[in-house]
Amino acid sequence: MIVLETSKLTKKFGGLTAVNEVSMTLYQGDVMGLIGPNGAGKTTFINAIAGLNPPTSGRVKMMGQDTTGLTPEKMCRLGLSRTFQIPSPFPKMTAIESVITATIFGNKTGKVKNPVEHSRKMLDFVEFPMEETVVAEQLNTVQLKRLDLARALASNPKLLFMDELASGLSEGELNDIMRIIAKISKKGISILMIEHIMQLIMAVCNRLLCIQFGTKIAEGTTEEVANDPKVTKAYLG
Repeated sequence: MIVLETSKLTKKFGGLTAVNEVSMTLYQGDVMGLIGPNGAGKTTFINAIAGLNPPTSGRVKMMGQDTTGLTPEKMCRLGLSRTFQIPSPFPKMTAIESVITATIFGNKTGKVKNPVEHSRKMLDFVEFPMEETVVAEQLNTVQLKRLDLARALASNPKLLFMDELASGLSEGELNDIMRIIAKISKKGISILMIEHIMQLIMAVCNRLLCIQFGTKIAEGTTEEVANDPKVTKAYLG
């Protein structure tokens, strides 16, 4: 089953083309890595899909439905959730309050009967390292990323975008994230993840999409893309 499909997706900012006619397909069960040099347009690409910065042209389909240009809240209610490269928490809320907010917003079907219990399960699932009563503004970047992931999962998404979730992690923390990503995948959630840490990409992704200067240069299995001369050149020059 195709979970996400883009067709010639393009995003321009004035005279600058940040994403140039990128077409890709994400299948159910995929853990797809979105790779490319800094400034390649990776975050702009997922922002265009998720509705944060709607595309200039091209189409987006999620679960067979045309979702081009829908707002982030509508995309969330259709089953898309995401984390951000730089988390933006509710600074005065506690960790549990932050996740409860996401739970209530994403509980479109009424499936979650106890938002507090569900939110605690999400914090446990991502192995949040602090007490649930800690205030978000007291957390460091690594802790905020765990909280951001718990919030993203609280809406029970079918598709999850992760934007450099592993940046700044120690070796031990990186292994923890690999294990958590594997747990997310086992729940049946399809994943598209922007990442620069190739150790993580090679360990958890079954497919890769590589873009450079806003243009797709490779898409396929992890091994195929990692060994593509165009990808090697993009990274090494």
